[in-house]
Amino acid sequence: MNLDLLINNLTSPALLFFVLGIVAVQLRSDLEIPPQSSKFISLYLLFSIGFKGGQELAHSEFGMEIWWSLALGIVLAMVVPVYSFFLLRRRMGVQNAGAVAAAYGSVSAVTFVTAVSFLELQQIEFGGHMVAVMALMEAPSIIVGVMLMSYFSNQETERMPLGKIAHHSMTNGSVMLILGSLLIGLLASDKEAEGIRPFTTDIFKGFLAIFLLDMGITSGRKLSSFRKHGWFAFMFAILMPLFNGCLVALASLGVTEVVGNRFMFAILAASASYIAVPAAMKLAAPEANPSLYIPMALAITFPFNITLGMPLYLSVIYATPSLG
Repeated sequence: MNLDLLINNLTSPALLFFVLGIVAVQLRSDLEIPPQSSKFISLYLLFSIGFKGGQELAHSEFGMEIWWSLALGIVLAMVVPVYSFFLLRRRMGVQNAGAVAAAYGSVSAVTFVTAVSFLELQQIEFGGHMVAVMALMEAPSIIVGVMLMSYFSNQETERMPLGKIAHHSMTNGSVMLILGSLLIGLLASDKEAEGIRPFTTDIFKGFLAIFLLDMGITSGRKLSSFRKHGWFAFMFAILMPLFNGCLVALASLGVTEVVGNRFMFAILAASASYIAVPAAMKLAAPEANPSLYIPMALAITFPFNITLGMPLYLSVIYATPSLG
């Protein structure tokens, strides 16, 4: 692993604000981000990355690489929950295994946003269509997770119509905003898009730092409830993203040779959802324990990916010989 990449990532302001949030909780500080402000910042980040991705997509040629990239994203979102479920089922039970599997098959928009900042720091470009890949990976994993819970459950009352789950997944606020912003960015003219560039680009990193501070506070508060689930959950939350990220960093070479795109695929495969999936599981699997799958995704996998994961996946990509 490139030591310079690791040092740059560990000393980035965004990550340090995340650590500050955890430290503040451990020291019992009253530091907090007001809920409405936190929600606004979340909406801003999704809007900004979606709109910029739409603009990039508007200037992209829709060749086979883009279509294959979209297909790979959907396949990952459907396959990862399946083997995750069977690894977890015996230890956690059907409901918890289904919820955790859905989270790890889905994606983290915040991790994706942080990855964008990481690539900008390294001056590595990536295709705007990767935002569309991220948006398309949200719903399939939720549906697969619910299907697995339904199939392996003996209680009929726990089964819900898949159409209802699919509708809930697609109309989730984060999914709607990222898809809608992507579409608007795709349709907007360059002249009109330039007018809001100060809002979508110039202040982006500042809002990201504040949001990660809030995520650090939230993670710190959930660590205590997570500890009772033992080392198995902790190791899964580290090894699963490590396996998925490194595997896809290699496998994505079959779809694209662009370093930035392959890195984004690795991040999407390695990340775990702690926004859309918990919202969906609250409806689909009320018996699943949120103090298990939320801390796994938010307090363990998320900080692992933004500290050690990103430079590791990039190093794997650089170490892979080109097909050309």
